[in-house]
Amino acid sequence: MIHESIIKDSALAPEGHRKIDWVAQHSPVLNAISRDQLADGSLRGRRIAMTIHLEAKTAYLALLLANAGAEVTVAGSNPLSTQDDVCAALAERGVRVYATHDPTDEEFESYLHQTLETAPEILIDDGAELVGRLVDAHPELVGGVIGASEETTTGILKLRAMEQEGALPFPVLAANDARMKHLFDNRYGTGHSTLVAVLSNTNLFISGKAVVVMGFGWVSRGLAKYADGLGARVIVCEPDPVKLLEAYAEGYEVMNSLQAAEAGDVFITGTGNLKVLGRAHFERMKSGILLANAGHYDHEFDLAALREMAIEIREVRENVTEYELPEGRRLHVLARGRLVNIAAGDGHPVEIMDLTFAVQALAAHHLAKNAAGLSPGLHTIPVEIDDLVARTKLFSLGVVPEELTEEQIRYQKSWRSERSAATHRSPREDKERKLDV
Repeated sequence: MIHESIIKDSALAPEGHRKIDWVAQHSPVLNAISRDQLADGSLRGRRIAMTIHLEAKTAYLALLLANAGAEVTVAGSNPLSTQDDVCAALAERGVRVYATHDPTDEEFESYLHQTLETAPEILIDDGAELVGRLVDAHPELVGGVIGASEETTTGILKLRAMEQEGALPFPVLAANDARMKHLFDNRYGTGHSTLVAVLSNTNLFISGKAVVVMGFGWVSRGLAKYADGLGARVIVCEPDPVKLLEAYAEGYEVMNSLQAAEAGDVFITGTGNLKVLGRAHFERMKSGILLANAGHYDHEFDLAALREMAIEIREVRENVTEYELPEGRRLHVLARGRLVNIAAGDGHPVEIMDLTFAVQALAAHHLAKNAAGLSPGLHTIPVEIDDLVARTKLFSLGVVPEELTEEQIRYQKSWRSERSAATHRSPREDKERKLDV
């Protein structure tokens, strides 16, 4: 049975409308794609289920898909990132919503399952939350799904594991791996919004502080870049020796995580893994440190161990929990260990998500037109989608990229230099030349 929208309070809609309208003003790429690609009728009548952090930028993507004729249902992908005013506005505009801010674990699960019970044909997923539950709990609906796209690094890891086990029954486009997603969203979006969230929720000065960045993938590269730009002393911890050496070459300090635990003032995780900071680290940290997570789940540091160690736990500011240890040290966790930039902030800048959600919109459009020709499993986003998003953004900035000349194209496709190509003769040509003489 398909239920009506489940939201916190419909009276919150006016503020949600204002947020969505602000996004619309600053999304030139999505607006152009909606006009030029999505309007071709390919999505008309398609049932689309989405679970991405449910705030104004996600809402605008959902609305554009609905405007293209799709029947869209959305759920939040993180209990603390859902904004109730945006949910109310989205429901008022005709999109089915199953989401509330800070639901119980049971409520959160029910929202995702009710989203799947709408029998979607296309999934726009975050962390493989929908795909995993569909395969595990709703096998009778699998046959109706023509394809999905995945938003996050964490989701790609899960889907790859499903694929290796033969448990991925339909094609999934790796939206996270598109150049116009991870090079901008993961790096610049996360770096910018995470540091903004840390500063705005603590009202502390970061210049001169030692910021320990856990990991050195695209997310952590952004974290390090923005912390460095704000005047922090950046320390990177990373198990991959090549990436760690790359961090060193970028000018950051590199350490083993236990060494860094003693040196850091602010710790930011962005690995997509679990328990990268645990009891052994907490035992070495100085009093007053901040712990913030920019990875997908709230288990990047071991909060259960920290709770066991603490003699008192209290809220000292909104979104800041203080853990007092027996010897008097105080460690501070932001946003309960969840994604700090979206659980305690507005997430990535609009202009960054304009790029990401353009990729997602075009992924849904591509699946609607071409899914029948795709085999089950993970697929890269077509290069044409990346190029279209980039060119559309550049056009909005008044920039026209260079075009290669025919000569340059030929040169790139030849293994001979222009000089050797002009002078080279085959042995047969040399023989014929001698006979002519």
